[in-house]
Formats: sequence, structure tokens, C-alpha cells
Amino acid sequence: MDAFVLAAFALLVAGVVGTVVPLVPGALLSLAGVLVYWWASGYVSPGPLVLAGLVLVCLLTLAVDYFGGAVGAGAAGASGRTVAAAALVGFVLMVVLGPIGLIVGTAGTVFVAEYVRHADVRRGARAAAYATVGVLASAVVQALLLLGVLGTMALVALA
Repeated sequence: MDAFVLAAFALLVAGVVGTVVPLVPGALLSLAGVLVYWWASGYVSPGPLVLAGLVLVCLLTLAVDYFGGAVGAGAAGASGRTVAAAALVGFVLMVVLGPIGLIVGTAGTVFVAEYVRHADVRRGARAAAYATVGVLASAVVQALLLLGVLGTMALVALA
């Protein structure tokens, strides 16, 4: 087997693993794996439609990674300003503290902002709980999406 094909699949597997390992950009690793395989095939395999679909899934996964908690907070009725602040603080704390920083930063920011906004502990706690569920659910969604990319690439390689 070609070394580039092995490298491509190593990147694809690392992408799936990266969905649960802090600071490992799983979606970008999977995207790199798809593109390395495509390059190694002489830009023939996967075909253009499958390639476009895989690239879109990787980009969607990247968006889910960065905005899952914020979307959860928005679902609980948090303001757009709160959602933006939670995404920023969650990202910064993720860089510093890993996944715990993402969860604490997102939930804490949502709670404080919504409490200040409404002076209601229950409403702030509810929004923070939704944000936390959003962060955790986003990890599951990312893993499923990138497992799909890996599986599709396995089928492409076997064809």
C-alpha cells in the first residue's frame, strides 16, 4: 500500500480520535486525510461529488465543534450577545484548560450573562444547562460525522 494512502488513513483515524482529545482539530485532520488521499490518487478518487460532500461534512463538523455550546444556549433563549460571549470564553478556556475549560467557560458565561440580563437564577441555570448539553452533544455529533467520513473513505479505497 502506498505511504500516502497510509498517511491519509492515519489522518482520518486521528480526526475521529480528535473529537474527544482536547486541542486536536479532528475535522481538520479528517479533511487533510481526504485531501491527501485524493492527491495520492492523482485527483481521481474520490470523485468530485463525493469529494465535495466529504469536504462539506468536515467543514460542518468544524462548525459543530466551535459552536455547539452556543447553539445550546441559544435554544434555551439566551441572547445573541450571550451566545457570542459564551463561544469566545469557551474557546479561550478550552485552549487553556482543555475540554473542561470549554464546558465551564461556556456554561459559566451563559449563566452569568443570563442572570445579569434577567436577574433570575433559574433562567440563568436553565440556559447554562442547555449550553452544557450543547457542548457534550456536539462531541457526539462530531464523532458520528467523522466516523462517516472515515467509513466513506474506506469504501472509496476498497472500490
